[in-house]
Amino acid sequence: MNTQALTLIAALWAAAWGVHTVWMSRRLRTARRDPLTGLWTRDAFTRQARRLLRNRHAVVVLADVDRFKQVNDTHGHATGDALLATTAARLAHAVGRSGVVGRLGGDEFAAVLIDRDGTAADQLAILARILARPVGTTPEVHTSVSLGWVRRGDHPDEDLSALLRRADEAMYAAKRAPVPVRRAALGRLLASVTGRRPGRRHTA
Repeated sequence: MNTQALTLIAALWAAAWGVHTVWMSRRLRTARRDPLTGLWTRDAFTRQARRLLRNRHAVVVLADVDRFKQVNDTHGHATGDALLATTAARLAHAVGRSGVVGRLGGDEFAAVLIDRDGTAADQLAILARILARPVGTTPEVHTSVSLGWVRRGDHPDEDLSALLRRADEAMYAAKRAPVPVRRAALGRLLASVTGRRPGRRHTA
């Protein structure tokens, strides 16, 4: 086999390997995305969130759709899916490219955003109003989303899991309060089971 033939074979092999690499990368990205909402799955979200938590300005947010089971029971699962997809899109738009949003499961979402100017409370209050806008399904669905959040800087020694538990406690408190957004308390974490505050009713 002459040198020209060997060169051609090597070039074809390199091209084939390049195509395979691109295909594998796309498959991996697809596997890390929730098929309904397009958001990151729990594992992919966790990896990116941990990286963002190196920034002391990071804020961890937990969001849960209110009365989601009622929406499914009344309007059907297709409407429920549309509600989840719309909620996900609104969350992703609000957080932007500097942060990360993931679907943890059911109607529960988590986000990490960077709050450099200290306006997270105002931003999340606006976001809560946006998330409460009707979803343009037939018929239109009216519900709200409860948000709990915690500043990374308030608990610099805690990991993502602990910060999510704090945001979860705050979000549960928001569900019981007349306001849709609640900041986590500065005190100790309450006892929890599998990362969820006892007594919280999950309606995914």
